Amino acid sequence: MAQCVQSVQEFVQDSFVPMVAVLCSDEAERLTSKNKLNFAELLRPFCRLTSEGHLRDPNNQLLVVKNLRICVTKVVPSTAPPLLGAALSPGQRHHLDQVVLSCQPQEGAVSTAVAAGDYDLSFNDEALKCSAPWFSSWKDALTEACASKHFSASTPWFEVYRENFLQSMPASDHEFLNHYLACLLVVSSGEAAPVEQFVKLSQEQHRIQHSGDFTKPKWFIPNTLKYYVLLHDVGQGDERRAEAVYEDMKQRYGPQGCYLLKINSLVAEQEEQIHDLWTHYLRSQDQADDNVGPAVSSSVDKSGSTTQEPSADTGGRLEQDSASASREADITAGGHGACLTLSDHDRIRQFVQEFTFRGLLPHIEKNIRQLNDQLVSRKGLSRSLFTATKKWFGGGKAPEKSVSEPKSTGGLLYPPEAPELQIRKMADLCFLVQHYELAYSCYHTAKKDFLSDQAMLYAAGALEMAAVSAFLQGGAVRPYPAHYMDTAIQTYRDVCRNVVLAERCALLSAEILKSQAKYSEAAALLIKMTSEDSDLRSALMLEQAAHCFINMRTRMLRKFAFHMILAGHRFSKAGQKRHALRCYCQAMQVYKGRSWSLAEDHINFTVGRQSFTLGRPEKAAQAFKQILTNDSRQTAAQQGAFLREYLYVYKTVISRSGVRLPQLPLPCIHGAATRVYFGHERRLAEGEKQAATHVSLDQEYDAEQAAMWCKLEEQLVAAANRGVVPANFQPSQCYLNSQTDNLRHPLAVVEEPVVVEVVFRNPLKVPLALSRLSLVWKFTRDTHAAAAAEDAGEELVSNQDTLEQESRQTDDVLTTETILDFHLAPEETKMARLRVLPHRTGCLSITGVVYDLAAASPAETPDDDDGLLKAETIIVSGKQDLKIRGPRLNHTKEDKMFVRYGPDRRLEPIVTPPMPLMEVFFLQFPTALLCGEIRKAYVEFCNVSGVSLCGLRVASTHPEFFTFGNPSAGTPLTPLSPASAENFSAYKTLAAAPGSGAACETLVSADDFGPTSDVVDVPVGGTLEPGHSVQLPLWLRGPDQEGVHEINFLFYYESPDKRSKISHRVVRHSVFICASRSLSVQASAHASAIPPQQGQDQDGGSTLVFIDVENINTSDAGVREFHIVQVSSGSQHWSLSKCINPAKDKDCKVSSKERAKLCFRAAPCKARRASLDRAEMFTFADVNLSDERIVSSATPCGDFFFRCRRTSKACRADACSSGSRTPSGGRSLGEDLVRVVNECDRLDLNIIVIWKAYVVEDSKQLILEGQLHVALQAVGEEATSLAPKQDTQEMVLLKFKSDPPPPAVPPSTQLSRLIKSNLRYSETYAHDFAHDSVCVVPVCLVLSNCCRTDVDITVDLRHKTTSSEWSECACSFTWVGQTRYRLALCPRQTRHLELQACFLMPGVYNINTHAVCAAPCLDGHHRDDANAQTEVAQHGAGPALIVITDSSQ
Repeated sequence: MAQCVQSVQEFVQDSFVPMVAVLCSDEAERLTSKNKLNFAELLRPFCRLTSEGHLRDPNNQLLVVKNLRICVTKVVPSTAPPLLGAALSPGQRHHLDQVVLSCQPQEGAVSTAVAAGDYDLSFNDEALKCSAPWFSSWKDALTEACASKHFSASTPWFEVYRENFLQSMPASDHEFLNHYLACLLVVSSGEAAPVEQFVKLSQEQHRIQHSGDFTKPKWFIPNTLKYYVLLHDVGQGDERRAEAVYEDMKQRYGPQGCYLLKINSLVAEQEEQIHDLWTHYLRSQDQADDNVGPAVSSSVDKSGSTTQEPSADTGGRLEQDSASASREADITAGGHGACLTLSDHDRIRQFVQEFTFRGLLPHIEKNIRQLNDQLVSRKGLSRSLFTATKKWFGGGKAPEKSVSEPKSTGGLLYPPEAPELQIRKMADLCFLVQHYELAYSCYHTAKKDFLSDQAMLYAAGALEMAAVSAFLQGGAVRPYPAHYMDTAIQTYRDVCRNVVLAERCALLSAEILKSQAKYSEAAALLIKMTSEDSDLRSALMLEQAAHCFINMRTRMLRKFAFHMILAGHRFSKAGQKRHALRCYCQAMQVYKGRSWSLAEDHINFTVGRQSFTLGRPEKAAQAFKQILTNDSRQTAAQQGAFLREYLYVYKTVISRSGVRLPQLPLPCIHGAATRVYFGHERRLAEGEKQAATHVSLDQEYDAEQAAMWCKLEEQLVAAANRGVVPANFQPSQCYLNSQTDNLRHPLAVVEEPVVVEVVFRNPLKVPLALSRLSLVWKFTRDTHAAAAAEDAGEELVSNQDTLEQESRQTDDVLTTETILDFHLAPEETKMARLRVLPHRTGCLSITGVVYDLAAASPAETPDDDDGLLKAETIIVSGKQDLKIRGPRLNHTKEDKMFVRYGPDRRLEPIVTPPMPLMEVFFLQFPTALLCGEIRKAYVEFCNVSGVSLCGLRVASTHPEFFTFGNPSAGTPLTPLSPASAENFSAYKTLAAAPGSGAACETLVSADDFGPTSDVVDVPVGGTLEPGHSVQLPLWLRGPDQEGVHEINFLFYYESPDKRSKISHRVVRHSVFICASRSLSVQASAHASAIPPQQGQDQDGGSTLVFIDVENINTSDAGVREFHIVQVSSGSQHWSLSKCINPAKDKDCKVSSKERAKLCFRAAPCKARRASLDRAEMFTFADVNLSDERIVSSATPCGDFFFRCRRTSKACRADACSSGSRTPSGGRSLGEDLVRVVNECDRLDLNIIVIWKAYVVEDSKQLILEGQLHVALQAVGEEATSLAPKQDTQEMVLLKFKSDPPPPAVPPSTQLSRLIKSNLRYSETYAHDFAHDSVCVVPVCLVLSNCCRTDVDITVDLRHKTTSSEWSECACSFTWVGQTRYRLALCPRQTRHLELQACFLMPGVYNINTHAVCAAPCLDGHHRDDANAQTEVAQHGAGPALIVITDSSQ
């Protein structure tokens, strides 16, 4: 609702004020015209009295009149008949339109904020900016309005409309409030005969009032007060003459009927700056008097005749318009009251007070008494109306009716002397002088009379003023009768067809209801006043009703927004475009962001249309932008229309602003999804060549994969820098996205493209056509080039200026690629890859994209000439910035407290000097292998740059998968080309004698097969020159575990120039290998019970190795059987010596699901061989099972042996590190014992099973070769070639305190194998028991130390066997001589004890009844007899049977 400066009481009082007419002589008009004013305008700023006035009512009670205002206007007589229904004239309507149009919100005014729940509404001049969703910081402009209980928004255009509407209301016969009460007759003191001029003016006023020729103006009472004013020009007039004339006037009219007013006191020499008081009044009331209707303006000439100027015709209208135009020019120019001083202001103010207090108020008081006396005398009952009853005013003379007048309630006319009109006249007089109690009584009485006569127009007026009088009485005298107002409005509108009076009544009642916080009733009243006859009135009423909804205790926001939209629609129909735009923008505050997408689209579309009509294409483009960028549910046809409207508006914006490349909203760019690639895109496969996968924009980013590549690169960098990773190491980044580290500037290379992938999204249901799509960039040369450019006067290089001027771009700095056509389907998300090619070093910054946007072609329309004619396609050139927000900072305390984001520099690369560029190709690289299969492939390295490269290395996640060979270890013959490698064996093969069975040993060093790290130097011969390429063989071995394996290679190379910013470059390659089952090899080792023979190796004997080979291949690759062609071993301590298979089947074939078992004897390696050098020396022993021998110590067999051994060793180390650890207090005795025992059983023998398989593919026989590895770590353990499956980790209980590790106790089975014992004797012994009853047989006990530490041994011959099977065989047998021995054996030492067994009778005896106990000597200390109980009984051999015969028989 409108927020007025005045209170509601003051507003109602000022709506009905005493009317005073002015008639001036020509000379008086000339004096006032010096100030660019007429006399009525001169008085307007001073018409509000600052002091109180007094008068007495008919009961002689003193009445105080406060804050009284009078209205002084120039008399403009008119003979035109009144309009039907007292409607406003077209001129008055035009005037109201103009005053509303001219009253717009002031720019920069403070806004009023209304908070309702989660809504924040703003009502100010910047409503367009504050409410529109594109104004992101509109909340910052809001201020809390806390001055009153209810928030209000100022609508000054409504106040101006209301004020001008009330002033321009035509006078009516049913009321007297806007009838003239007095007339000021103004004559200049410079007149020749001032008194005669007064007489003429008095006669003129009398003629206008009583002649009946004029319908306007209307006068309150027949005896109108005439007040004579002598106007004196101080600067030019004769003051004495003026005083003399004034004295004469006082004699004629009395001192209270005339006044001498002196003006124009300012002389030319004075320079007094006085504020212009008249501009405000003239702007608000200038046309109110001129547009009352067709009028006849009269003037009095010197001869006293009256001339009439017609104004109803065209000429009069033009003259009136010309006068209004000149007056408007004067108002605009200002300078009113230029000849007046502050003293003149005081004189004018004093004159108005004198006229009001000494002339007007006494005149009103006199007429109130006269009317009261007349009414009372006619009734004859009482002298006062205060004691009158209903009967006094119940009757009266019936109203006169015209004979030809139909009997309708709207046509009743009372004669001027009718008592009912006298009551109404008295009520109006009381109301004008603020005697509201008496006025209410009179209105109430007149209302009844009018209703009884069915004079509905008069009754409605009485009801209206009775309600207003009741409200203005104040206090608790009587409540405001709102039903009076409702009845009056309904009567005015429906019965009397007088919309003007109904509107006045609604305006007054709405203000009164608003002051009583009855906003719902006020809104309903205002909405009722909307109609189709006046769009302006309906718009203003709807807007005020909307403000009522927002001011209610429970704010009705959606009703507010809905009625604001209705008001905006009516404003638009009334031609008030700016007000319509404001209403729509204020309604948007409620609808935006609330899923009212269709409502938002309608509002934005209307805002765009209105803004464009008002000459604001920028704001129109912003409004249309919201329709296009937000997710809309409009149909495709509607969206197409929106798009065409937007492009047309945007083209207008561009033409007006002169900006060649403005920001375009379509299509949407997902800035965070922007990806950048540095370098040439990889070449695809050429024939049989397969290019390295490397990195491309077609690959999805994987954080785990990125971490894996970074780890491999760290290994390569460490290998290139002597095992140390530099502190400033940064992983190579040739591919950047939102998940990579973009805090630092990436590095690009001269003459290598920078590819930017931009993600476009079309939010519309219509296709978009983009053309000439390219990147916008800025380039700054490096330090040296920048200094040279500065000397040459060059500045920052950018292609934006070139694009804006549409000139041809020079490619000396960067070459920009342009996509000519780029189409986006409806609601499609599509990526565009844009490229720039730098030619110089420096800093590149990619700022955005530039393109031409075109709308979809509209529907074809028929044409008379060509049949069908397509509308011209609108194309707009523009750009969009690539704005990428960096990651959220969370390092410091300030970062955690505030929302801060780091930089994202993926689009700001630094261009470095040329670097080497290598491409890698693979030939005959398989995709499927059998487990353990050996396949030879080829890899080609090409230097495609102009710079040589060196330091080529490679690292892989599966280093055991490949090898480049070892020339020093004997590389097999390599075919000249991959095509000649068919049916060539991958192994180095030698002819061998079939069926030999003996092993061929070879001693090699582990250093000959490369370093122990996973980084492999590629043997390219040092430096690869520009344009050169080299092709190397690459041996591959199938993984040991079946399934699909992802194997990653990372190739590393450097530039010979170490000063480059890029220290190295890498090439990635990922390959998937499908591994199928082949063979399963299980091996176990057992200690041999046979003692060393005389002359053989006395270092501890031999070990039996059993190998089980099973064919587990289930694929349909055509592999039917496998041939085991050779079994080799590689170890530092043991080696296979011979095959002891009883079958002697050298060609071992294993068909599907078959199994074969092989047995080999292993012997310790020669001690001299293990101690030749400090380097790790390995003994390779080859036991061939066919007619050829494969050299296992050569490439590739030896390479894969060492690689698989290193991998399995690392896995065992990880398993040991994840197990229990001994506390830092030191090793316990149990751990030392375990270590010693493990040393005793340690074997560390690696078995290599080499196989072949024959496959027929495409009528060609292929030979598949492979090798499987089994690592035997200790005697008694089993090992397999299959990779162990990872068991799922079981859920364990959470322990807050870790348990101490259990004590290390070696198992008894390991301690029982420290000593190997054997009995040597004659198995059959003949003795003559007849000659000698005791038979003594010599027996030799051989003791061998199997471990690598000293062992204390106790031999007890008195031990009895516990085996029941051989207990009978051991009877009648005893050992004689020394039966208990204590001795110590050194590592690998053998001792012989000579024993004697005594037999008493012939038979079969088991002499293995002795007990051998042993314990290792820890730290070189031997055990004494007290610690003998810690010795462990050793595992003995089988029964030792001896046959004793009697030779005497």
